[in-house]
Amino acid sequence: MDAIFEATIQVLANDGLIRLNTTRVARRAGVSVGTLYQYFPNKQALLFAALERHLAILAIAIEKACDENLHSTLEKIADAVVKAYLRVQMAQAEISPTLYRIALEFDARELLDLAGRRSAEAIEAALSTASDGRFADPGLLARTMTAALYGTVPAFCHRVLSPVDGREAEKQLTIMFRSYLVAQQSGTADVERKDANGAGLQAG
Repeated sequence: MDAIFEATIQVLANDGLIRLNTTRVARRAGVSVGTLYQYFPNKQALLFAALERHLAILAIAIEKACDENLHSTLEKIADAVVKAYLRVQMAQAEISPTLYRIALEFDARELLDLAGRRSAEAIEAALSTASDGRFADPGLLARTMTAALYGTVPAFCHRVLSPVDGREAEKQLTIMFRSYLVAQQSGTADVERKDANGAGLQAG
C-alpha cells in the first residue's frame, strides 16, 4: 500500500493528473496491475484514497505537535500547530494543486471534516494545558483555529508554493494564531474581572 501511494504521488508530480492511470502507477510501484486492482478498482478510487491519506497525514502531524507541546506556552502551541500543518503541505507542494482538484471533484467534505475534528481535538487538549493561559471555552478556540488552517487549503493548493511562499505563509499564520490566543486570553480575564466586581457589588 505504501509503495502504491508513493508511486501515485510520483506519477502525479511527474506526469500530472490527466496522464495518471493505474498502469503507470503499478509500473512505478513495482507491482502488477492486478495487484493494484485488489486495493483500488479504478483510478478514481486510487485518487480518493491518496487525498484521504494526505488529509490523515495532516491531522496526525497536528496531533503529534500538540501532544509534544502539552503544558507549553500559548506561543509555542501556536508555533507548533502552524509548523506541523505547513510542513506537510510544503512536503507535497508539487502536487497540492492536483489534490485540490481531486477534493473538488470528489466532494471531499467528509474527509475534510474528519481531519478538522481530529485537529481541533488535539489543539483543544494543548490549549487546555497551556502554562500561561486559561480559556473559558478552549474547544471553540481550537475549532476556530482549525477552520482557519483548513480554510487556507484552497489558497495553499491552487498553485505550487515556493519555499519563499511557504516561509511567508508560516510567518503570517503564526502571527494570526498568536494574536488570536492573546486576545482571547485577555477577553477571558476581562470577563472574570467583571464577574468578580459584580459579585463584590452584590455582597456590598
